[in-house]
Amino acid sequence: MTERHTFYDELGNEIEFVVKAKFSLDDTDYVALLPANEIDAMTYILRIEMDDEGDEILVGIDDDELEEAKDVYEELVKENLQ
Repeated sequence: MTERHTFYDELGNEIEFVVKAKFSLDDTDYVALLPANEIDAMTYILRIEMDDEGDEILVGIDDDELEEAKDVYEELVKENLQ
């Protein structure tokens, strides 16, 4: 079963995302998400952090961190294709 999450855009529209991968880089966890209803959509990579209650939250990342996380994600995808 595919893991799915629902988020809301700035206009309050519901958007469902499929979790493509969860991975770690230097003790930091990330998730790669793809909009469930858009075949040609780009993949979003977000950092996983814990809130004050110990629940996972997803946080946007800057361009430098994104480049490093994207490289790790692309390597995972490449490994899974072999």
